[in-house]
Amino acid sequence: MLRVLGSQRVQSQGISRRALLQTGALGLCGLAGARGTAVGDARDNEGPNATVLPGFGRAKRCLVLYIYGAWSQLDTFDPKPAAPAEIRGEFAAIDSALPGVQVCEHLPRSARLLDRCTLVRSMSHPWNIHSASYTLTGNPDTERIEGRQRHPDQWPYIGSVIDYMTSRGEHGTPVRGTPTNVMLPWRQSLYARPNKRSGTFGGFLGTAYDPLWTEFHGEAPLGDPFRAITSEGRFEFGAGDAPDITLDTLNRRRSLLSQFEVQRADLQRAAAVGSYARQREQALDFLASPQVCEALRIDREPLSLREDYGLTLFGQACLSARRLLEANVKFVTVVWDEYGQTDESWDTHYDHHARMKDFLLPSFDRAFSTLLTDLDRRGILDDTLVLCLSEHGRTPHFDITSAGAPGRGHWSRAYSQLYAGAGIPRGRVIGASDATAADVIDRPIDPKDILCTAYHLLGVDPRRELFASPGRPVPLVSGGEIVRELLG
Repeated sequence: MLRVLGSQRVQSQGISRRALLQTGALGLCGLAGARGTAVGDARDNEGPNATVLPGFGRAKRCLVLYIYGAWSQLDTFDPKPAAPAEIRGEFAAIDSALPGVQVCEHLPRSARLLDRCTLVRSMSHPWNIHSASYTLTGNPDTERIEGRQRHPDQWPYIGSVIDYMTSRGEHGTPVRGTPTNVMLPWRQSLYARPNKRSGTFGGFLGTAYDPLWTEFHGEAPLGDPFRAITSEGRFEFGAGDAPDITLDTLNRRRSLLSQFEVQRADLQRAAAVGSYARQREQALDFLASPQVCEALRIDREPLSLREDYGLTLFGQACLSARRLLEANVKFVTVVWDEYGQTDESWDTHYDHHARMKDFLLPSFDRAFSTLLTDLDRRGILDDTLVLCLSEHGRTPHFDITSAGAPGRGHWSRAYSQLYAGAGIPRGRVIGASDATAADVIDRPIDPKDILCTAYHLLGVDPRRELFASPGRPVPLVSGGEIVRELLG
């Protein structure tokens, strides 16, 4: 039995999980240490009013599918069948639902659904590293702090910003209710070696605005749950030891916690406990809501639909994400994470063709196509923003390593991403790369532009600023512009 837990055990400021549990807490998610501090209200910069552009606030909810490690543009959505074999690789290109647009032969389902998406083939930026923090937060200092999750200069994940802005009342007081920012299947990089990836955390907002992470419980018959899990696998919010917990029990625990914390003012003053308290309250709210709690019960779905998504960790997380969106969770993230040693999953420095053909492409193709069809069939795609992101592409050439068959290295000069829903045009291709997918030759788009566009569609002016401690104004996105072609 694989028991995959999504919460860290010890606070960075020295407060142990056991000590917190002794206060009567449930031991739920959000125990990562707090290095930043909460900030004051956001403010607007001067400049043109971006809210007059089409689509402002069109997205009621957002789903991010983050393909960490980064896929090859050549072997997914920008194949170059006329390029030399040493560039194009072993895979053929097939026609898609869009006339004249081809994709990799191992994405047949996605090819048939490309008319429901916008495909951008001209993503480009200067950071040829795993720049997750740049892609997901817009922090221009990514090269220095990328591998340091809790560095005080880290900016908050876009989901954390949306959480901060939508969970505060008129006078800045927290608003209780359904959690805003949820991530599956677990905290990013939890099971990778080394465990250091950044980008999906609260940043200088503090750990109180980390996503509310799930835990996965289940068997992985092939060792890696992203390759396969059994149908009994499930996601939970840390209450796996108490599956029959009642609302009355939750309220009693909440009351006991309040009494204890009043008496322990010294703990209340600790930033780490304050951050933990918000995460704990979110988890309690989650468990106390029958509709939202039910969202993680993927066993309630027909087995045939679960199999359509794929009995893999990514496939079942996508199904759970759809259920969470239907339960009014505003921002849901599914991370296809590394599992095990570095360079696993999509970071195909070696054994590129075998991994892509036998594992990565078929699993993504099944999950993504079923998810998009499911959202559309249920009538929520039109107001759900779907962002399928990676931090870069992969080299047009193949690298020879000692680890196995040749692979492709990191390549940020040209790569591809997919977008759908919330007024994103259907059947559009934006930008182009050259004959070897090495450089952008038409309409370069930076990850900051995508962040600006996502904020706009979610009803947040991307020119706004947040105040990092001690009162330092930080922009939501440093530079960038709204991609008007994505507004319909």
